[in-house]
Amino acid sequence: LSSSGNPSLHCSMSSSADISDEDDNSSVKSGSASPAPGDTLPWNLPRHERSKRKIQGGSVLDPAERAVLRIADERDRVQKKTFTKWINQHLLKVKINLIKHTALLPCLSPQPRERGRMRFHKLQNVQIALDYLKRRQVKLVNIRNDDITDGNPKLTLGLIWTIILHFQISDIHVTGESEDMTAKERLLLWSKQTTDGYVGVRCDNFTTSWRDGRLFNAIIHKYRPDLVDMSRVSAQTNRSNLEQAFTVAEQLGVARLLDPEDVDVQTPDEKSVITYVSTLYDAFPKVPDGVDGISPNDVDIKWVEYQNMIKYLSQWIKHNVEIMADRSFPNNPVELKALYQQYQQFKEHDIPLKENEKTKIQNLYKMLEMWIEFGRIQLPPGHHPNDVEKEWGKLIVAMLEREKSLRPELERLEMLQQIANRVQRDCVNGEDRLALARSALQSDTKRLESGIQFMNEAEVAAYLLECENILRQQVVDIQILLEGKFPFADQLVQRVSRLRDDLLALRAECSTVYSKGRSLTTEQTKRMISGITQSLNSGFSQSMNASLTLTPSSLSGGGMEPGSLMHLKHMQIRKPLMKSSLADPSMTEEEVNLKYVQDLLSWVEEMQLQLERSEWGTDLPSVEMHLDNHKSVHRAIEEFQMSLKDARLSEVSWFLKCFYGRTS
Repeated sequence: LSSSGNPSLHCSMSSSADISDEDDNSSVKSGSASPAPGDTLPWNLPRHERSKRKIQGGSVLDPAERAVLRIADERDRVQKKTFTKWINQHLLKVKINLIKHTALLPCLSPQPRERGRMRFHKLQNVQIALDYLKRRQVKLVNIRNDDITDGNPKLTLGLIWTIILHFQISDIHVTGESEDMTAKERLLLWSKQTTDGYVGVRCDNFTTSWRDGRLFNAIIHKYRPDLVDMSRVSAQTNRSNLEQAFTVAEQLGVARLLDPEDVDVQTPDEKSVITYVSTLYDAFPKVPDGVDGISPNDVDIKWVEYQNMIKYLSQWIKHNVEIMADRSFPNNPVELKALYQQYQQFKEHDIPLKENEKTKIQNLYKMLEMWIEFGRIQLPPGHHPNDVEKEWGKLIVAMLEREKSLRPELERLEMLQQIANRVQRDCVNGEDRLALARSALQSDTKRLESGIQFMNEAEVAAYLLECENILRQQVVDIQILLEGKFPFADQLVQRVSRLRDDLLALRAECSTVYSKGRSLTTEQTKRMISGITQSLNSGFSQSMNASLTLTPSSLSGGGMEPGSLMHLKHMQIRKPLMKSSLADPSMTEEEVNLKYVQDLLSWVEEMQLQLERSEWGTDLPSVEMHLDNHKSVHRAIEEFQMSLKDARLSEVSWFLKCFYGRTS
C-alpha cells in the first residue's frame, strides 16, 4: 500500500513476496524473532536451517509447505482485493482520490499530512495515521511506520483488518446479543436471524456456509423479496447464486468487494466474507435503539395496514366533504335542530376520533419511511400523509362553511317557532274571550226574552275588543311566518281565520240582540261593537280592517300584502279627535260622549302598540328619524291630555294617565 503523497486513481497493493526455491534471501520480514511451534515455513526458520535444506534437497520448501503457501497466497490475494475495494469504496464516499494510507482517516487528525515524496515524508504520514488509531483505542501489535512504508503485505493486511474490525464491524448491534459477544459473533447472529426459516440455508460460520451463495441471496430476499427468486436459488449453481447476489446487492448500493470465484472455493477467506457481510448489514434498513420500527418480516403486513388506513380515511373524508357541502336544509325546526345536533356530534366526537387515526397513519408512515427509501415499498400517488392532510383541510373548511350557514338558519326557524307558539297562545286567549263574550251575550238574550233589561253589554264589548286586539297582533305574526316559509304557517292561518270568523259572527249576533233593546244604550252598544275597527282610522287599523274582512281561503293562501309588516313600521301618528268634532245633531249627548271615549281608548291602544313595536335604528340617520317620531308622539300625548279635560270620565282618565306614565 503506497504511503506517498502522490495522487492516484485507486488504491492498489503489491503482491505478496514470492518465495523462490533458488533465492533464500527473498523471505519477507514478519516482525517475529522466532518461529511459532509447528510452523516450518522457510521464512520462519533460522538462516542455517534454510541453507541446510537448500543443500540437501535443492529447495527450501517441502510439498506440504508448498500447499500451505498456495493456500496462504490465495487468501492473501482475496484479502488484498477485498480490502482494496473496501478502501476505495470509502475513498469514494468522502470524494478523495488519494492513494495515501492516511486517506482512510480523512479529516480525523488535526496534524497536516506531509506533501513530499521522500521516505521521511512517507514515514511521517503513516505515523500520523498510527497515532490517530492509538488515540481511538485501536490495538496495534508490532506494527511500525516503516513496516507499512516498506510495503510489508502481512502487516499491511493486518492493519487494514484491524481498521475494519474497529470502524466497520464494532458498531453492529442485533436483537438478542449478549454483552460478552464480539463484533464477529454479533454479525454472525444477525446473519442467522435474518435467514431464519429459509429452507436449505444454514449460517454456522463465515467460511463454508457462504460458498453456495444461498446465504447472500436469502439476506437480500429478506429485505427485498421483489429482487430475488428463492425458488431459482435452490436450483442454480454456486457461481450463479453468488453472481446473482453480488449483482443485486450492487444495485442496492453495496460495493462488489467479492467475486464468485473468491467465495466458491473449499474454504473461503473468513475476513473477506466478514467484510462483505458487514457492508450488507450497513446497507439494509435498521431500527434505531429506542425507536419504534418494523422488522423485515412485518414490512408487508404493516404496509397493507397503512394502505387500508389511508384508503378508509380518504373515503370517509371525501364522503363527509360532500355532506358538508349540502345546503338543502329542512324547513322544519325539529328536523333542523336534529340536523344541527348531528353536526355537533360529528364535530365533537367523530372528528377527534379521525384525528387520532390520522396521527396513527403519520406514525406508521415514519416507521415505513426507511423501507420506502430503501425501495422495499413503492408509495403510490396520494398515499403520503401530506396528501391526507390536504384532504383533511378541505373537510375542516367545509365544516366551517356548513356551520356558518346552518346556525343562522336554525336561529331563524327557532324565532319563527316562537312566533308560531305565540300565535297559538293568542288563539287560545282569543277563543277564551269569545267564549266569555258568548256566555254574557246568552245571559242578556235570556233577559231580553224575559222582558228584563240586559246588563252585560259593556262586558261583551270589552271581550270583543280584546279579541280584536289579539287578531291585530296575529295578522302581523302570520305575515312573518308566511314570509319566512314556516312549515306550519298554513295551519295557523286556518286557526286564525276561524277565530276571525267567530269574532265577526259574534259581533253580528251582538248587534242583533242589543238592537232589540229599547234602551238608549242600544245604539251606543252597536256603535261600540261595530266601531271597534271603524274608529281606528290609522294606516295600521285600515290594514287590520282589510285583513279581518278576508275570507279564510284568501288568508290561508297568503292574501295579506307582503308589505304589511313594513307598513306597520312606518305608520303615521294619529291625533286624538276633539269632542267638538264629533258633534252631531242627530245624536244625543250621551251618544257623543260614548263615541268620544271609545275613540280615546282606541287611540291609546294604537299608541301602545306602536311604541311596543318601534325600532331604535341601526345608524345615525335612522336614529334621528326615530327620535323625531318619538317627539311627535310626545306632542300627540300632550294634545291627548287636552282632550281628557273634556272627557269627564274619571276611570278612563286614570287609565290613560297610567299609560302615559308608562310610555313616557
